[in-house]
Amino acid sequence: MLAGGLFLLSIFFISFYAQAEEIKVTPGYGKLQAAIDLARNGDTLQLTTGTYTGSVNIHRSLSLLGNKKSIIDGEGSGHVINISAPDVLIKGLSIQHSGNSLDSEDSAIFITDKGDRAQIKNNHLENNLIGVYLKGPESAIVSNNTIIGSRFHRVNDRGNGVYLWNTPGSIIENNNIRYGRDGIFVNTSRNNIFRGNHIRDLRFAIHYMYTHDSEISNNISSNNNVGYALMFSDRLLVKNNISTGDHERGLFFNYANYSVIEGNRVGDTEKCVFIYNANFNRINNNSFADCQIGIHFTAGSESNEIFSNAFINNRTQVKYVGTRYIEWSKNGHGNYWSDNPAFDIDGNGIADQPYKPNDLVDQIIWRHPMAKLLLNSPSVKLLKWAQSEFPGIHPGGVTDSSPLMRPPQVGSVAQMI
Repeated sequence: MLAGGLFLLSIFFISFYAQAEEIKVTPGYGKLQAAIDLARNGDTLQLTTGTYTGSVNIHRSLSLLGNKKSIIDGEGSGHVINISAPDVLIKGLSIQHSGNSLDSEDSAIFITDKGDRAQIKNNHLENNLIGVYLKGPESAIVSNNTIIGSRFHRVNDRGNGVYLWNTPGSIIENNNIRYGRDGIFVNTSRNNIFRGNHIRDLRFAIHYMYTHDSEISNNISSNNNVGYALMFSDRLLVKNNISTGDHERGLFFNYANYSVIEGNRVGDTEKCVFIYNANFNRINNNSFADCQIGIHFTAGSESNEIFSNAFINNRTQVKYVGTRYIEWSKNGHGNYWSDNPAFDIDGNGIADQPYKPNDLVDQIIWRHPMAKLLLNSPSVKLLKWAQSEFPGIHPGGVTDSSPLMRPPQVGSVAQMI
């Protein structure tokens, strides 16, 4: 009985694919939608060079293939392409001129919850409000696209390069995203992977909200306000990313918990890392360099393991806002501090004295920046000496009991595009 059922099912699929055709579609107003309406599931529509005007709705499981001179133009109204069927492939096209309304979520490619397993590959998207919007499909893939957003509105009135909402199992990889609001914004989702993307000239490169059990790896963020803003999300793997030249923060954690942050390189920004109410995270083998502040750590963040990181040439290595004492080493292995004038007499690679990156003088300077003028004064030197001799007057904060003498090797580094 079972064998007979499997035989009939195999016959069905053979018949299905035997009927699939490759159909050439020529440019013109409404021609593409007409071809979609006449096509059958499994067909491939091959678009030739030219402009296909008018928005289209893909309501069958089709492939749309073309070249970069195959242009689908939405003429400034609504979505350019709306996908409302599973297993749709959009590859090698130029897609432009969506509508301009955030209320109606106008997008170059809008994928509904019926668009499971959609694949958006090797396309050029420009002059659209939102690049690709995944609103509810499962296991979609957006890869190797160039997405260039708007520069003509206020930042908050622009659209995102890739926007995900409740789209579990989806992968966003190897895209080049520039301009608009956020490069990749995800809300209320899970089990997503964002990897290998190069994102620049936006508000946030990658923006997480209420998204769990997901991976952010091997991405490059440059010249954004914030590189990676991870909020209200748990169990993230944030690995081997780069933030370079972002203006305000490289990594920003707000209520991000139970996550692993390792192998990342952050440099040349105001704050390499900002941690606010983020708990039970492991932060290790990262490089934080050439920032105004290495880590700004505040607001009740608890039970984070911070070890084997390199803090190099930050004007302030750590800004810890609090009065508790916290330890930043694990199993006798701490962090490397470029300003730590330490000795290692026994040659084990660990400094002979603990390192405290935020003493009373540091806290005075945070509160009264003009006090920097007195850093070399006898009174400040006396205060530093008193703290070293009488630890009881230390105001609380970070202690690294096993500071490293050499910077650790940071994990594999994504290549600049």
